[in-house]
Amino acid sequence: MRKNNETVDVSRRSFLKGAGAGAALLAAGALAGCASDTDGKAVLAEAGTTPEWLPESWDYETDILVIGYGGAGMWTAVTAADEGQSEVLILEKAPVRGGGNSSINLGEFTIPVDAEGCATYIKSFSRGLTPDVMADAWAAEAVRNGEYATRWELPWQQNEGTLASKYTESCEYPNLPGSDSMQIGAIEGYGMNFWDIMDQHRQDLGIEVLFNACNEELIQNPETKEILGCYADVDGKRMAIKARKATMMTIGGFEFNEDMKNEYLRVYPAKGFYGWPYNTGDGIPMVQHVGAQLWHMNCMIGGANPNFNDPEHPYAIQLSPKNDAYVHVDRIGRRWHNEKTGASPHVGWHQFTKFDDEICDYAVAPYWVVIDQTGFDAGRLGPDPTAKLARGMYAPSLPKEVGRYDGWSEDNKAELERGWLKTGNTFEELAAEMQKVDPGFMDAEKLKESVEHYNELCAAGEDPDFNRPGDKMLPLENPPYYAWPVYPGGCSTLGGPKKNEHAQVLDTKDQVIPRLYAAGCFGNFAAHTYGISGGNNAENMVWGRIGARHACALEPWDMDETTEA
Repeated sequence: MRKNNETVDVSRRSFLKGAGAGAALLAAGALAGCASDTDGKAVLAEAGTTPEWLPESWDYETDILVIGYGGAGMWTAVTAADEGQSEVLILEKAPVRGGGNSSINLGEFTIPVDAEGCATYIKSFSRGLTPDVMADAWAAEAVRNGEYATRWELPWQQNEGTLASKYTESCEYPNLPGSDSMQIGAIEGYGMNFWDIMDQHRQDLGIEVLFNACNEELIQNPETKEILGCYADVDGKRMAIKARKATMMTIGGFEFNEDMKNEYLRVYPAKGFYGWPYNTGDGIPMVQHVGAQLWHMNCMIGGANPNFNDPEHPYAIQLSPKNDAYVHVDRIGRRWHNEKTGASPHVGWHQFTKFDDEICDYAVAPYWVVIDQTGFDAGRLGPDPTAKLARGMYAPSLPKEVGRYDGWSEDNKAELERGWLKTGNTFEELAAEMQKVDPGFMDAEKLKESVEHYNELCAAGEDPDFNRPGDKMLPLENPPYYAWPVYPGGCSTLGGPKKNEHAQVLDTKDQVIPRLYAAGCFGNFAAHTYGISGGNNAENMVWGRIGARHACALEPWDMDETTEA
């Protein structure tokens, strides 16, 4: 990476073991014709002039520009530097550290045992919305995820199931063909440890990250449609950054953009995301401006999570009642399901999509968990700050500057005082507090009827309404009462720019936009539903590596200019 007119050492070398294998991989990609559609260098202005769309000068120059420093940005950057022997510069919106959802998740990644079976499984659940060539390319690369985890010195083990399923299932749809090929790699120490290790590799490779970078605008040659770099505000200063070979968009989802979620997702409000709060969909208008086609905008990965509508903590925080004295009611106050049927953390959002014509809206977005004083006194409802497992924005290694949450109070009183838990001595009082969160819906009389009927079922020891086990039901008969809202959400949205099997971004005619790539949740290839446990981390690994290799094989668009190289 070159800043202004600084003299740089442009020698290329690998800083890690396995450089020979990396070079072989790059050569294989080049022989496969990966540079064939972007060999033409940009058509620049006549000698002595600069067209208005091209900066007069560049503040930074690099081979590969990566926009977004999460898991996909990490895998792109280290692959481009190590295997592709290219200079890399990363832009990150957060003020420090970066990491995205990859640094705050469980650290599980897909590692299929059979590429053909994996591709069959993907084609089965995507229902034709993921092109076969994409499924084949993803599967062929994903089987190498364990190899790469070892190569980058990550402590991992291969499991036949996920932590969330108690190691019983390794994918969301085990009855579909090819599902038996899916297995899971699990990193010791979860996403936090993954990030710490890989960030050190990034530093060892000399890859610079510019933090506080936002408002990017891609620089496109209007004749060739090539992407030559971008403008960005870095620490408040507008800068022009040249990407000699390619720009890789790894900018994450739009979990914290309410307008986009309302426009694109299948259900709204979707406030249950516990992920990276800097994921506000900034990349969507960026790629639209240069002609990109969007895909999979209505798809997401997640389940059901509380959110307290607190601007200081905009992400979801998981809660769990500590005894069986609780009931779930919909927005009107009606009990609506068996509370003991846990929602999948990956596809549990599907339960929210039932539209209720009586209220002209989604009846359980949000739904409410209601407890009484006995449930309140039973123990800590939220994350234990001393617990070994922490995910979401509750992660000990996160700095305060990016929104670390320090955990729930032991007696629940701090959160009650903060207004996160709604309370009332009567159902009328409680309903009035719930109305402040979801105005115009909660009916105090229906809420009272639902809880009283539930208490009758508890006394009878059976639940003919929803088949909750009788020995898992305790009545709510000790006021005051407490409640909190639960929304669809979870890990991430999946929509973004459509890409091909080389991770190249496509325009509205399915033609490549030269020198523009995407990886990760920014245009995830999964469609129709989310079916790949560990798939988000694997998405980062797979398309980050594929895209980096392909981009590094390109000739620089400014190769005829005078450079130190």
